[in-house]
Amino acid sequence: MEQVHNFTEGKILKPLLSFMLPVLAALFLQAMYGAVDLLVVGHFGTSEDVSGVSTGSMLLMTLTNVVTSFSMGVTVALGQQIGRGETEKAGDTIGTGITFFGIIAIMLTFFTIFGRNMLAGVMNAPAAAFTQTTQYISICGAGFLVIVAYNILGSIFRGLGDSKTPLMAVGIACVANIFGDLYFVSVLHMGAAGAALATVLAQLLSVIVSLVLISRRSLPFAFTRHSLRPQMEIVKRILAIGFPIALQDFLVGMSFLVIMAIINRLGVDASAGVGVAEKVCGFIMLVPSAFMQSMAAFVAQNIGAAKYDRSYKTLSYGIRLSFMFGVLMFFLSFFHGDILCGFFTKDAAVIAQAADYLKAYSIDCLLTCFLFCFIGFYNGAGETLFVMAQGIIGAFCVRIPVAFAMSRLTTRLFFIGLATPCSTITQIILCLIMFRRVKRKYH
Repeated sequence: MEQVHNFTEGKILKPLLSFMLPVLAALFLQAMYGAVDLLVVGHFGTSEDVSGVSTGSMLLMTLTNVVTSFSMGVTVALGQQIGRGETEKAGDTIGTGITFFGIIAIMLTFFTIFGRNMLAGVMNAPAAAFTQTTQYISICGAGFLVIVAYNILGSIFRGLGDSKTPLMAVGIACVANIFGDLYFVSVLHMGAAGAALATVLAQLLSVIVSLVLISRRSLPFAFTRHSLRPQMEIVKRILAIGFPIALQDFLVGMSFLVIMAIINRLGVDASAGVGVAEKVCGFIMLVPSAFMQSMAAFVAQNIGAAKYDRSYKTLSYGIRLSFMFGVLMFFLSFFHGDILCGFFTKDAAVIAQAADYLKAYSIDCLLTCFLFCFIGFYNGAGETLFVMAQGIIGAFCVRIPVAFAMSRLTTRLFFIGLATPCSTITQIILCLIMFRRVKRKYH
């Protein structure tokens, strides 16, 4: 392992960008996972396959995000320990995290495999695409141990200030996923099931590569097989940080699943269109997402070292840089959404629905640069209860009610999609109010 990066000294912008860019690249490659699945299925499969991948991947993404959010507890705990100079405790934190998340992975595996029909039913999967949806859910569910291992290893590296190793691993896996999709979908004609199988095998390769890289480097702290046991004090710390984030992400994800279920009632074209638009959104939201993850690791170390002014400056840099990108993505997705969506499917009806939905999301491009950076800041500061609260308020008090109301008034996906920027505006207001309280707390 490379030496632990210390973010508490020296300049801010350059090390922030140096840390963020590999995170951005890794997120891009992660987005490519689902994007390649949909792209290949959209060109070599049917609309039913596209719908199955769209619904199934959104459901699996929600569950995976819960794990990723939980693993933020490890990232922040490690970052704060490093900021306080307590690197000797890092081995136990990592060992506890691996054991704890292994148990979660086993539970999710059984839940998705045996509950696949129930999950597809809850999502209102169109009848014509029901089989494809259950196939995607069950195959990805069978690989949850791999998916969890992939995410926890990434969180450990980021907690140590190393964002390049996860990038290397996911880069290799992404290439494998592309070839896997082409083979299983276009050659073997396995449709949605082939896309799911390619994704799981690619992430397995990523985990193997990560483990090999770890074994060839010396860790800056003691880590043995005895570290691989759950220590309740550390579990409580991980839960205290990660659980509010995970619950918030789960409930926010549930709100998007509810919206997907509402839209699925409009038919296969609308269902597939939203799936395509969501994949495009995964790319146009990459920069603020990268700053959110980087902000957490950067701020955690500075809060741990009681260097609060550096944390505030980090937040300011993140917002300004991601806003510039957000303006570009707004114009691209609002005025040329049909071109972006056309990469994923050849079906004109699906492209029209996707582009209409994407116009609403383009407005959110101008807003998430503020919201995501604030969330990363509060995660790094350990204010995860607030992160949970603002996420739940945005999801259940704004996003779902607005989407439901719009669906009763019109079938146009643009108006239904406006629920997302409405929610983001509400959450930004809450974040600004909280920021004043945080500044008083640390002064």
